[in-house]
This record gives sequence, structure tokens and C-alpha cells, in this order.
Amino acid sequence: MAEDHPAVAAEARADEGSSMSAGSPADEGSSMSAGSPVVDPVADVDDRAAEGALRPRMLAEFVGQRVVREQLSLVLDAARGRSHAPDHILLSGPPGLGKTTLAMIVSQELGVPLRVTSGPAIQHPGDLAAILTSLEEGEVLFLDEIHRMARPAEEMLYVAMEDLRVDVVVGKGPGATAIPLGLPPFTVVGATTRAGMLPGPLRDRFGFTGHLDFYEPAELEQIVRRSAALLGVRLTAEGGREIARRSRGTPRIANRLLRRVRDWAQVRGDGVLDERAARSALEVYAVDERGLDRLDRSVLEALCLRFGGGPVGLSTLAVAVGEEPETVETVAEPFLVREGLLGRTPRGRIATPATWQHLGLRPTGRVQPELPLAEPPPA
Repeated sequence: MAEDHPAVAAEARADEGSSMSAGSPADEGSSMSAGSPVVDPVADVDDRAAEGALRPRMLAEFVGQRVVREQLSLVLDAARGRSHAPDHILLSGPPGLGKTTLAMIVSQELGVPLRVTSGPAIQHPGDLAAILTSLEEGEVLFLDEIHRMARPAEEMLYVAMEDLRVDVVVGKGPGATAIPLGLPPFTVVGATTRAGMLPGPLRDRFGFTGHLDFYEPAELEQIVRRSAALLGVRLTAEGGREIARRSRGTPRIANRLLRRVRDWAQVRGDGVLDERAARSALEVYAVDERGLDRLDRSVLEALCLRFGGGPVGLSTLAVAVGEEPETVETVAEPFLVREGLLGRTPRGRIATPATWQHLGLRPTGRVQPELPLAEPPPA
């Protein structure tokens, strides 16, 4: 049985051996709500438990992101050659693409401990000072969602990253005194899904910046095959291809869909993850051939059937599908826009020709009322 495989048994304890601090943040975002879709790229509790056993440990095992992987390899090799901590590293991109995995790989490649925290957890300079003053020489500090740090803590981080110093303020009022505390060389690895929200001075402190893009289906196939081998399940080439093309270019979604197909094959199939099992399982979870789920299709159907293809405002569209505007904007829209199934204009959201084609509908459009012709001026 797949559940008896060592990789599955290690899922719950995999992260414990990574030198993570207690209270580690959710991987690349906050936890999903109970009603979140199976194609949400943000990690939930089950994802974080399972991903620990499926993460690659070294850069050579990491699939995809060729440019970032090559650049990061040069940075790490040069640092090892100089026996010095590498430059601070900033990783940006949508959730689920491997920013946390790369941070762990950095510590593994350098052979140093990894300390993990998150921007929302650091709301006071004292919180950051406690972490920085406890770092060992060469240690990697991973700051997830770094753009959500409090501004006073950001200013302390500037000095720590550049001058290896923390100024601890003792006392209050006019008699307050700043005591500088030296820090050993260390490396900050920051991860953000919104690089534009980082203040300029903080971005300038990072010597290497890498942006992670969505994966190609062929790369996702490699990831799915590797994960299936670690989980000890039998995956056919057609089954892996079917899962990969519905994974929205995101490894986290690919691994989640793989686990759901594994469940279907175990309960209703013969244990083999073939094309039939993949199609049947993903039909149960309402994930269609292009990776669209219930929310995505509801948005597109409301846009076409209720509003004639738009333009329609975000709030109106959200009411039509029974969701909050923020949910539509952050969960559904990014993928729909990237796939060319939704357009955003100053007047509102519009359907594209690909939208009508995907839904099997004929474009209707809105007929503008004819204006009466103006009478010619008298001669």
C-alpha cells in the first residue's frame, strides 16, 4: 500500500529535521480556509505535512526555473569557494512555485542551519532583534512574506543586513541609549508574492533577486513522476500528463492533485494512477481539462450569461457568483487572466473570444441602442 511507503510515513516529521524554529509560517502564504478549492496555490495544513517528504533537498534535484537555478548555483558555488556567507537572496513569484523549497536548498547546499520565520510574525523590532542575536555564523534566515513586516522592524533589518549590527534601545525618553550588538555573518533569504510592496531600501540590500515563473506542463510531469515514486504509487505516463496539464503551472497544485488521484485509485480503482483514474478523480473535484474549478467557471459563466460578456465591475461580478470581491480578485482572476479567459479594463471585467469558446457559447455582446440621425442643417 502507498501509505506504507517510507516517504509517506515521513510526511509529518520531514520539516522537523530542517532546523526550523517553532511556529514556522505557512509555506508561501497563509493557510487556506476550509472551503478553499483543490486548485488554490496557497498551502493548507495537509500540504505542509506532505510537502516535507516531497521537497528536493539539493539544487540538482530541483525541476524547472532554469534561469534562477543556474544563477543561484553560481552564487552558492562562489560563496563556498570563498568560505563566506553568500549575498542576501530575494525570491519573488506567485505562491506554490518553490520559494520555500529553494530557501531550504540554500541551507542544505551551504551545510548550515536554517531559521524560519515570516513577515506577519515580526511586528516589533524586539521580535527581530531576538532572532538576529541568536543566529550562528553562516546561518540562513528565511523570511517568508517579507513584504508584510512592520516598518520599524524593516529599518532594523536594513542595518543588520548591511552592517551586521543590531541597535538595542535601553530606556525611554531623553535618557534612552542605543547599544550596538555585533552579528556574525549570515544570509537572509526573503520570499514574497508581491515584490512591488517591498520598500526600495529593503530591495537594495539583496545581492541576488530571482523571480519564479509558472511551470511548463513537461516540467510538471517530471515533478509528478518524482512525487509518485516517493509516495510509492504506480503512475502511468498518460496519468502523469493528465495531472500536469490541469495543475495551472504550479507544482504545489500538481502534488495536491496527485494525492487526490491516488485516493480515487485506492478507493474506486485498481491502485494504478492512469489516465482514467486522473480524469475520474478530477471530475469528482470539479477540475476541468484546463485546470478551471467551480469558482473559475462560475465567474466566466456569470460574465457571459448574465452580463453579455461585460464589461462588469468586480463587486457586481462577485455578488453574482456569491463570493467576496477579494476572493474573486486574488484566487480566480490571476489564472483566468493568464490563460486569456478574462480581460481587465478600466470599465470592468470582460470576456475574451477564448472564454466563449471554452464554455461552448456563442458570443452575444451588448447591442448599443441606435441614436436618431441628426437632421441636416437648413441650407
